[in-house]
Amino acid sequence: VWLVILLIFINPGFPFSLFRVKSWADAFGGELYSIVTKYSGSLLLQKKYKDVEPTLKIKEVDGLELVKKFSEQMENMLRRKVEAVERLVEAAEDADLNHEYNSSLEFDYYNSLLINDKDENDNYVELGDEFILEPNEHFNNLLVNTTYSDIQLPTNVYNKDPDILNGVYMSEALNPIFVDNFERDPTLTWQYFGSSTGFFRLYPGIKWLPDENGVISFDCRNRGWYIQAATSPKDIVIIVDVSGSMKGLRMTIAKHTITTILDTLGENDFVNIIAYNDYVHFIEPCFKGILVQADRDNREHFKQLVDELQAKGVGTVNKALTESFKILREFREAGQGGLCNQAIMLITDGAVEDYEAVFEKYNWPDRKVRVFTYLIGREVTFAPNVKWIACNNKGYYTQISTLADVQENVMEYLHVLSRPMVINHDHDIIWTEAYMDSALFASQAQSLLLMTTVAMPVFSKKNETRSHGILLGVVGSDVPLRELLKLAPRYKHMGNHSLLEALMLLQKHKDWMIQ
Repeated sequence: VWLVILLIFINPGFPFSLFRVKSWADAFGGELYSIVTKYSGSLLLQKKYKDVEPTLKIKEVDGLELVKKFSEQMENMLRRKVEAVERLVEAAEDADLNHEYNSSLEFDYYNSLLINDKDENDNYVELGDEFILEPNEHFNNLLVNTTYSDIQLPTNVYNKDPDILNGVYMSEALNPIFVDNFERDPTLTWQYFGSSTGFFRLYPGIKWLPDENGVISFDCRNRGWYIQAATSPKDIVIIVDVSGSMKGLRMTIAKHTITTILDTLGENDFVNIIAYNDYVHFIEPCFKGILVQADRDNREHFKQLVDELQAKGVGTVNKALTESFKILREFREAGQGGLCNQAIMLITDGAVEDYEAVFEKYNWPDRKVRVFTYLIGREVTFAPNVKWIACNNKGYYTQISTLADVQENVMEYLHVLSRPMVINHDHDIIWTEAYMDSALFASQAQSLLLMTTVAMPVFSKKNETRSHGILLGVVGSDVPLRELLKLAPRYKHMGNHSLLEALMLLQKHKDWMIQ
């Protein structure tokens, strides 16, 4: 009918008969049916259905009961993960309590980069002794050692540093716990301890491979699970000096410092960035006067804007500090943001103004906002001023002279923010949001799959250090979402999308989930 109407509309005088139009429609329909049948495999599907039709039956199920049973199985599985992590925390804290620091300690351990490597004389290199690796189906057929863990360190961390040696020696106590956890719960995957000094103990042990530049850039302290477990949610305003004195290497170091700070933030945190010289401006005008969630998209957007910053003019920090305090106060009073820690990160090559009045008006005497200062460059003329700002606002001062200094110096602020939690020994269990981890691809320790991580902080329990709030590190275990999928029978399968929605719902009620 539509074909007839179309023809009349195009050419009202065109002679045709209904029979001719019908023949066209039949020809078109037949051709369409032939093509669809050929490429859809419908005939094969029909045959398959007929083959199994005698065994098929329709069964009415209680959807609520089905979901309840599935959630109970999920809860039991996740509880086992939490119990495994709790055992690791207890073992790590007891090991530290019984370990006496030895600055001249000599200790050979399995360095994941060096294991099984030999020199020109066919002798194993230092820290690279024989380490048996075998393919394991549970770990995607990767070469692993399920009887022992090994140690990974970033390239910028010296593998024989006394702090590293003492930490590695102390954490040897985790090896039998790793193995015992795996025997108790064979669904466990990677278990690990990330130390505040920079080493990463991973079970099962693997051979770690450097990137194409021969560098090991992975630093456990930058990972979301470490940061979330080590600190509470935080509201942060980053202030960067873009005056003319910051040109060249100083600006490069400042940009890298901001990028590194952004990498320490997660979805529970809120952030904004203010640049100042002769005047104050938010690097993203759309975010003027507010804080935004530090999710991946916002962090990457900020990084692009930071890369475009240019140095010019004269720097006056007072207005930038005032604007930052106002934002943080408004969010605090409105019950917005992270509702926990608040901090200002000041990145500059010097401060000469009379800024004490700003702190008296907006931050003293309660000092609800910590101020961390990063002095850029080798010049020490302004060091006392910049240090005074941090020390009088419950923050931390550091000087960053080279790009190599950035990573270690930025990480110090996490230790400061974690002190109240460490002193109170708040062993909060955190579950990260579902993520696709690509950080370990070079090491082949991870395959491309969606996962979540359960993690807990590890504290020093020594009486002489407890009041200092020393964070030893974070233990964690990965939980691939495919393990949760296995809990649903195939004929009752919810599908990836629905399962993720269920997981997100459970994550909102994770306290209930693990009780």
